[in-house]
Amino acid sequence: MKPSLSLLTLCLILAGCGSPAPRPDSGIAPPSSWQSPHDQAAARSNAQWWNRFGSPQLERLVEQARVGSYDLAAAIARVRQAQAETVVAGGSQLPEVKFAANANRQKLLRGNGYSQLDADSSNKAVDYFDANLSASYEIDFWGGKQATRDSAQFALQASEFDQATVELTLLSGVANGYTQTLSLQEQSRIAELNLANARSVLRLVQTRFDSGSATALELAQQKSLVAAQQRQLPLVQQQAREAQISLAALLGRPVQALELGREGFDQLTWPAIDAGVPSQLLSRRPDIAKAEAELAAAQADVTVARAAMLPTVTLTAEIGSGADRAGDILRSPFYNLTAGLLAPVFNNGRLGAERDKAAARQQELLEDYRASIINGFADVEKALNSIRGLDQQRQWQAEELSQAQTAFDIAQSRYQAGAEDLLTVLETQRTLYAAQDLNVQLRLARLQASIALYKALGGGWELAQGNGRDR
Repeated sequence: MKPSLSLLTLCLILAGCGSPAPRPDSGIAPPSSWQSPHDQAAARSNAQWWNRFGSPQLERLVEQARVGSYDLAAAIARVRQAQAETVVAGGSQLPEVKFAANANRQKLLRGNGYSQLDADSSNKAVDYFDANLSASYEIDFWGGKQATRDSAQFALQASEFDQATVELTLLSGVANGYTQTLSLQEQSRIAELNLANARSVLRLVQTRFDSGSATALELAQQKSLVAAQQRQLPLVQQQAREAQISLAALLGRPVQALELGREGFDQLTWPAIDAGVPSQLLSRRPDIAKAEAELAAAQADVTVARAAMLPTVTLTAEIGSGADRAGDILRSPFYNLTAGLLAPVFNNGRLGAERDKAAARQQELLEDYRASIINGFADVEKALNSIRGLDQQRQWQAEELSQAQTAFDIAQSRYQAGAEDLLTVLETQRTLYAAQDLNVQLRLARLQASIALYKALGGGWELAQGNGRDR
């Protein structure tokens, strides 16, 4: 009895030396508010944010991406792997039970036998049959087994948060790709209209040239403008096709199977978005939650590495029976109880290095966690800043476009009447086309800024209290 008491006392003393350090804090205090102004009266829920752009086609594309994306399917498979790992890690906390049955025959090839084999010249073969049921259990004095299970659980949470991050990135990519595709189609339409307009002016110049009212220089200048407009058209059409190819890849299908319908770029609208306060971001972004779960797993791994440096106590119980004939195998039962202590004595610093490696990994993930928080704040600030700046630009660009259209109409009319030279017409043509093209680009940038803000805010994802799952 005394040896057992001494062993238990030693284990409890060593357990105090092996207790894990408290989990480190990020040390980052969120700002009280965002620096960039935003619409605080907007709806706070960002769930299914893609439905708020007034595009039924975008809603269909999002659903197709959820079903067809191979990146998302791979993330789901990684979650299943992590779930299996938790089962593996949890198995070590319960006794392991094994059943074994053996049939053995030994026979001398020559000679008179020997006592261990119990054979003689008349019987050179010995048969033996046995069966046993054994259970073994390692006492988790230092919390290493529990920490292994905790690490697997945190890794599972990190995998689930990673799946949410992949899905958020995928859906924002689909929204960006679709808006870009429509904007390039709109730019292609504008290029066609400007080409038709340039050809119309060319016919007017040709008529005036034939009548002697225009010079060969004016005719060459307008032909050059028509050629430039003709060159621009296939470029925009090429970009539109490339955007469609990229969009189809996000959906997990070839571009030949992509159906976009006839939705126009001007049908897309952007909603007012409430960014909340910075402190809410920590529970609204799956990538931050993933970094936190990985940090918690690393903390558990430190405990595992420390426990490996301390003695382990294993209890084993076995019940079985054996005989030299199969029919008598159950007539000689026996049991065996064993308690074993295994302690590392010399391993050339390997266990200490494993502990140091786990601690360094924990520090690395702490820095990654801090970086994910700061980057999250920056993503929201940049999106809010873009929205504000683009709204101001579009306000003045609308006036720019209106005046450019007026100037071109006047210049064309005056040139037709002979009151203006062609150079003015050419200049107003270029200005009008540039203003029309810029209008589409600014509208696209404003749509994508809203998408970026939704993504920066977590896209409606929210960390559930208590279990670390999204709701």
